[in-house]
Amino acid sequence: MSLRLLLLAAAAPIALLSATAPAQQAAAPGATAAQPSAEDKKLTDLFKRSDEDSLKRNPISALFRGDMRYADRFGDYISDVYVAAEVAASRRDLAELKAIDRAKLSPVNQIAYDVFQIDTERGLRGSTGELLKLQQVRPLNHFYGFHMGYANLSSGEGAAPFKTVADYDNNLKRHAGFVKWVDGAIGRFREGMATGVFETKLTISNVIDQLDLQLAKPVEESTYYAPVKEFPKEIPAADQTRLTKAYRDATANQLYPALTRLRDFLKNDYLPKARDQVGLSSMKGGDVMYAYLIESNTTLPLKAEEVHQLGLKEVARIRGEMDAIRQQVGFKGDLQAFFEHLRTAPEFRPKSKEALRDGYYEIGKRVDLKVREQFSTIPRTRMEIRPVEPYREKTEAGGSYQDGTPDGSRPGVFYYNTYDLPSRNTYGMETLYLHEGIPGHHFQISLANENESLPAFMRYGGNTAFVEGWALYAETLGPELGMFTDPYQRFGHLDDEMLRAMRLVVDTGIHAKGWTRDQAINYMLSNSGMGKTDATAEVERYIAIPGQALAYKIGALTIQRLKAKAEAELGDRFDPREFHAEVLMTGALPMTVLEKKIDDWIAAKKRG
Repeated sequence: MSLRLLLLAAAAPIALLSATAPAQQAAAPGATAAQPSAEDKKLTDLFKRSDEDSLKRNPISALFRGDMRYADRFGDYISDVYVAAEVAASRRDLAELKAIDRAKLSPVNQIAYDVFQIDTERGLRGSTGELLKLQQVRPLNHFYGFHMGYANLSSGEGAAPFKTVADYDNNLKRHAGFVKWVDGAIGRFREGMATGVFETKLTISNVIDQLDLQLAKPVEESTYYAPVKEFPKEIPAADQTRLTKAYRDATANQLYPALTRLRDFLKNDYLPKARDQVGLSSMKGGDVMYAYLIESNTTLPLKAEEVHQLGLKEVARIRGEMDAIRQQVGFKGDLQAFFEHLRTAPEFRPKSKEALRDGYYEIGKRVDLKVREQFSTIPRTRMEIRPVEPYREKTEAGGSYQDGTPDGSRPGVFYYNTYDLPSRNTYGMETLYLHEGIPGHHFQISLANENESLPAFMRYGGNTAFVEGWALYAETLGPELGMFTDPYQRFGHLDDEMLRAMRLVVDTGIHAKGWTRDQAINYMLSNSGMGKTDATAEVERYIAIPGQALAYKIGALTIQRLKAKAEAELGDRFDPREFHAEVLMTGALPMTVLEKKIDDWIAAKKRG
């Protein structure tokens, strides 16, 4: 899961339209050497103008790219003026797009045209009318929102650089915008209280816990103060003294008071009135919201019931493969007993945080030896392996990814979680690395960011079905990359695949069928080797960000189906490196656009 996706989602009027990144190389497959047509130039100009305007309205997006022109700004993100500007921009973009003759564009630009149109129309639909009113009054919960994301951004370990005096001063300047956003979020919550649209007691209780954890730290131990604890040697001594005082004052007199206002409002005013039921089906307008979120996350016009039934079918298939491994390793009990054995047996628990770290290092070395057999293009951006920071580890998933910058100034980061270490397992390490690291999120996001031949919205934008679908598909490459030779690691892969299949059942169960939190947790424990801590965190995630978890399996199944089709039709002419380039090198495409692209590639290969 991409951290940038969730932080930037906090800025969107509809908080989870999704997005991450897409492609790199001198030119995308299918590009032509011919001079661009007049229509191609119109499209390029539209993309550049639209992107530049968007960066001005959304400076945090620029910061994540490593674009420092607006680094002294936080942005608005919360007011009616901001929403109106976003809507007006989308309408202007679509009007300009429709004035361009798609038939006269290059093949790659026809893809870009389609992606831009689909994304902009869907985003516009979510930013207006009833959908806007339903989401806008729920500006944060424990899984998305600047109340946590800004702490990471300001910590010295996140996307914002702290290398120069200007970097440190820019961070101080951003604080005023963050404080304004916090107060604006309180105002939006109050609007929801007036219209009867509420977040859940569960998610708001988790937010209160997150804020309590931040506020319990003395100023000098705060994440916001951390950058001045160790300055780069290039920072002059006088500036170090000034900045240390300024960071202490800002944390004590700006940030902590704002977070306290938010915490106290949520605890005293909002929580008593929040929803007891956890699903969107219990929220006013929740059925409309959930239908939109299914489509926006999967990029397909799916209904909740068909997703639920697909999930049940996949769960049954994977259980059969799991049982085969149970028999292979000679376990005498049934599958449920095998799950319990894997949850509790000491040999599957990390011996220490350091052992977990070293295990991921070793897996990475093995993958590196084989990865060029499957991929023709390797990202320039390097990847680091780090533990999740203590201030956010309790509510984080077992693994996550934060993208780097195209210029190499910030590496991509694969985060692994050591919270409640006895609940973590070692048999899932290989598949987690493939998903979050290489060739999963790190390849897909870095190759996109590095590809200067793509328009910015395709380099830095995207959709969850592609982004997370690719990462789940990447797990299936384990055998080709030297993984899963141990049957328990193979079981770990099936366990993670089961997680994504169960998500189809549980997410729709919660938000369309009225399932309770405990019912969802018990379903996951009954069908996998997950520990209760992980299962609880997963279910609370689905409650917080409805529909997002559906995209993994839907996207992966689409990519797997297209690969099988290409293998069947091309036979000996099928090369996995070419297929992976076709999938990756034009960005994170909606599933319908990806399918047409692969069909066109297969047809071209068959013509010779």
